[in-house]
Amino acid sequence: MEAAADSDGHEVWQKTTIAKQTTFTTYGISDDNASEQWGVVSSTDVRDGRIRSTQIDMIRQADARPSRATLQQGDLAVVLVRRTGDAALVPAQFAGWTATRSVGIVRADRHIARWLQIWLQTPTARAWIDGEVTAHVEPTLSLDSLRRMPFALPPAEVIMKLHKAFNLLEEKIDLNRETALKAVELADAIHAEWSSEGAVWETRQLRAVTKAETGKGSARSLLPQAHGPGIDGITPTDLFDLPVPHLGRSRLRSAADASWASGTLMLATRPDGAHIAMTERPASPTRGVLAVCPLDAMDSWWLLHELRSRSSVLASAAQGQNARELSARAFSLLSVTWPDASTRARFHQAAEPLHAMAKKLVTESRTLYNLKDALLRDISARASVFMEEEAPESG
Repeated sequence: MEAAADSDGHEVWQKTTIAKQTTFTTYGISDDNASEQWGVVSSTDVRDGRIRSTQIDMIRQADARPSRATLQQGDLAVVLVRRTGDAALVPAQFAGWTATRSVGIVRADRHIARWLQIWLQTPTARAWIDGEVTAHVEPTLSLDSLRRMPFALPPAEVIMKLHKAFNLLEEKIDLNRETALKAVELADAIHAEWSSEGAVWETRQLRAVTKAETGKGSARSLLPQAHGPGIDGITPTDLFDLPVPHLGRSRLRSAADASWASGTLMLATRPDGAHIAMTERPASPTRGVLAVCPLDAMDSWWLLHELRSRSSVLASAAQGQNARELSARAFSLLSVTWPDASTRARFHQAAEPLHAMAKKLVTESRTLYNLKDALLRDISARASVFMEEEAPESG
């Protein structure tokens, strides 16, 4: 069923379902069996419209017997567990890899798969998925629900134009992300090189060179930013998986009287290490987040990279379930390498332009994300008209 134009030449979008427009819809194999496969794609690898795997540079193609869970180029990989609805088209380098059970596989004509990747990001699709998700253990979208999912299908030429626009946006966002990441990694490398050469540098306890405070209150007590004045409320989720250690406007607003100035380091831990970012706005930490400032603002970059280099040490000092609670007291008793003031000032001069570049690229990407969101809202608005018009009659 293809959408076409009416007799006046106007666009006609048609209401349909994934089951009607696809040739093959399934999910991957269990994690236990996946460990025996060559090249595995799990839900954690599908993020931000792309498939990213640490295996890509180390996996050597082997003779693997194809199965229903084997990905083909052009398939749409859909996350079914936790981040339900996140989706990515399978590129050539992941063809032949095996999807795990947390990933749905949608196989369809190229323009249909491309459109579904866009559609799944729209507010209309997100709301529908939220209504279908079950959470016995963790949020899960069933394969049956995925197949039943309704969507508005525009003409193929409209899909191609929108796909090109979204692809250009996502490629630019990816380029910004990688360039910003390389800038921070270069600063990490400079810090590591200087640290290895500074055998005579002092070791100081953090309480001697910083001030720190453990956050209070839970994310549930905060409101979205749109609800009136306030300062940024920083939760552990805000810090996890940031590509670079710079934190812009947060999702939530805090009514806390006391705030920490922009340039504060916010730190949260979990078993994989410490996650640290510098704020760009006044903010207040919530439970599970530690606010840290050097006694001298000129020491911020040295402190940031010193803490990044001790990520596992910081995580091991945390308490509570899944190493999520690092108290200000435990933090203050840890030691760091602390060179003389002139060395710290020279490092500041070396790191500042690298972080300035990273921040600029992150800011640009936020603008691109806002543009992308505006396009998705427009698609939802246009699609709702056609979906209402084609709503099935009762009886």
